[in-house]
Amino acid sequence: MAEIKQVTLPVTGMTCANCVATVERNLKKVGGVHSAVVNLSSERATVDFDPSQTGLDALIGRIQRAGYDVATGEADLLVRRMSDDNDARRLEKSLAALEGVRSVQVSFTTERARVEYIPTLVSQAEIRKAITDAGFEAVEVGGQGEDVEALAREAEIQQQRKYLIIGLLLTVPLFIFSMGRDLGLLPIPAHASWANWVMLAMATPVQFYVGWQYYVGAFKALRNRSANMDVLIAMGSSAAYFYSLPITFGLLHGHVYFETAAVIITLIKLGKFLEARAKGRTSEAIKKLMGLQAKMARIERNGEELDVNIDDVRVGDIVLVRPGEKIPVDGVVIAGRSTVDESMLTGESLPVEKRPGDVVIGATLNKLGLIKFEATKVGKETALAQIIRLVEEAQGSKAPIQKLADQVSAIFVPIVIGIALVTFLVWYFFVPMPAGADLSPFTRALINMVAVLVIACPCAMGLATPTAVMVGTGKGAELGILLRSGEALERAGRVTTVVLDKTGTLTRGQPAVTEIIPASDRLSSRELLRLAASVERGSEHPLGEALLAEAGNMGLSLAEPEGFQAQVGHGVTAEVEGHRVLVGNLRMMTSLGLDLNGLSGQIERLQAEAKTAILVAVGDSPEHQAVVEGVIAVADTLKEGSAEAIADLQAMGLKIVMITGDNRQTAEAIARQVGLRIGQGGVNILAEVLPGDKASEIKRLQAAGEVVAMVGDGINDAPALAQADVGIAIGTGTDVAMAAAPVTLISGDLRGVSRAIRLSRQTLRTIKQNLFWAFFYNVILIPAAAMGLLNPMLAAGAMAFSSVFVVTNSLRLKNLKV
Repeated sequence: MAEIKQVTLPVTGMTCANCVATVERNLKKVGGVHSAVVNLSSERATVDFDPSQTGLDALIGRIQRAGYDVATGEADLLVRRMSDDNDARRLEKSLAALEGVRSVQVSFTTERARVEYIPTLVSQAEIRKAITDAGFEAVEVGGQGEDVEALAREAEIQQQRKYLIIGLLLTVPLFIFSMGRDLGLLPIPAHASWANWVMLAMATPVQFYVGWQYYVGAFKALRNRSANMDVLIAMGSSAAYFYSLPITFGLLHGHVYFETAAVIITLIKLGKFLEARAKGRTSEAIKKLMGLQAKMARIERNGEELDVNIDDVRVGDIVLVRPGEKIPVDGVVIAGRSTVDESMLTGESLPVEKRPGDVVIGATLNKLGLIKFEATKVGKETALAQIIRLVEEAQGSKAPIQKLADQVSAIFVPIVIGIALVTFLVWYFFVPMPAGADLSPFTRALINMVAVLVIACPCAMGLATPTAVMVGTGKGAELGILLRSGEALERAGRVTTVVLDKTGTLTRGQPAVTEIIPASDRLSSRELLRLAASVERGSEHPLGEALLAEAGNMGLSLAEPEGFQAQVGHGVTAEVEGHRVLVGNLRMMTSLGLDLNGLSGQIERLQAEAKTAILVAVGDSPEHQAVVEGVIAVADTLKEGSAEAIADLQAMGLKIVMITGDNRQTAEAIARQVGLRIGQGGVNILAEVLPGDKASEIKRLQAAGEVVAMVGDGINDAPALAQADVGIAIGTGTDVAMAAAPVTLISGDLRGVSRAIRLSRQTLRTIKQNLFWAFFYNVILIPAAAMGLLNPMLAAGAMAFSSVFVVTNSLRLKNLKV
């Protein structure tokens, strides 16, 4: 009889008994399911199934296809004892094998494991136990976790420092003693047996105390049918140490190599210590962001002013902030005026004025006045917490360029062991000994084999990409540029064309009425505006809001529109006080066959001045043909820094394309204002493009071989941002988490686009340098060691510092001027 397995899944999105029936019905359709019982009150589905016919993924997929979802939790754990990237991948496999684990991301660089799991199937305690069983140590990162992580990392570094000091105290005298004896610098007979015992006494603590971590790591890796850097170090140092034992005990004649074993372990320990310190610096951006947060807040509660811990602030609390104090959480100002320095989040140096109704962001600095605000987002919901989470996710992500290094690393250690064995056999059996050689064939073959084992460095390959991604994304966060993944960082570095949406990107997106031109004396300018604004009461378009704002400024009394209809990309129509009123662009009037009533010249003039011409047509009744009665000019002002941003992008050799729904004349006028070089035939000005067609224009550019970055406001331009190779959303500090684009400019400053691309280019260049070094190092030095050109001690030193070089090279990005 087939084994029957039962799982309980927490189902989200159910609201009624019909939902329960739908989920049950869909689960029962899965082949191998014997029964499915769904409980609405507990929102759980209990499923009995045959695991030989179906699995958890099929059940969850069926629930999701039915329109519901399965609740998941996320464990964020600090993992210690990982030696290299192979360990990270091995741990990923171990955790992914746990039932209920949906996804696992383990980063050797950050020493973090992020596990998404189904809480009814697996607990965090079980996840931590699985990490321990795999040979590592897990520390839960609770809340923001900076203290736990910092203390754990520091304790690890201190322990490594202790091992290093002990190693140096024993290895340096041992090395001097051995070399002094061999070179005749000490009054000791060359083969005095007591000297070997002294060296044994000094080498043994290094081998089995300082180097014990490598033995443990090697054992656990081999037990899990894997091989990592620890295996190479343990094999190489042990070969030198254990070969020397029978000579010391008088069982064999020859030279002892205790100093070689000790130097190998101590040099690699030195390299690992320096690497750990350098890796700590790669995450300084996150620590800096965490350090911005205020620790205390002053609130009004029950008529009293209280100083409370920031964790105790609740949504709806009234918070008081005096001049010079940090704003503790996100909120909306309800009283007082001030200016706020937001540079720590946005990179903008100028303080921003705040008055009642304005949004304030936690961790920014109140400069001048006393303000009161209502807390709207606290804890993990604040803009700062979201930025920290986004940066952490980006730092833990893998860039596509890393795939090659991952593939090589997976088979690297077994190949190196194979090369080492071949090296030993070739030198022992096939290479003749020169006349008068001091070494035996076995000793010579062993030394060369050890050199191959300890020169190989999988660490440099594993660190090449993630360290650069960490520093690059951290640097971006300091500049107000949020890069959501390593893939976004890499793609942005390859961009050849930048597409800029006009409204809200190049311009402020806050148009205002500049002129009202009636076609005749039949309607005054005030009446023309009143009718147009009355129609726009039903619209949410920025141009419509401009008409409403101007009507409000003029004190006009607006009527209620009836039968409101919007035509996307054209305009709006409605019935106002018995009149049929059409408000729209030239396309709308032309498509309806309406005469322009002598306004063609005025329309051309307005368009040449980069103004949008809104035509107003009025019919005496809904049945009568409407007549164009006038034109209202609306202009949008350029954003500060737009011209500078365009000049910077063009200087970088990028192709710039402007996309807009406006007519070509208006678009070209804006292009001239910002200094955009207009190509032959205006090919880089995409005018009169409907919102839904922007993505198609992006696709057309990509088909021509361009790597396209689309810059938009992240809301109206969502399809185009998604279609582009790199979507860059112009945001503000408060809507950071909402932007779906891979890159978000927190400040909304267009100059951030060139900074983001320049940063990405340099990060990509650094990754390539690191990968070149990692591959070049191994490709050149492993054969050199196999050919007998490297002493094992020199090999250990080179191996130790290869990964330090990679990390240090990545750290140079911290000082990048963009």
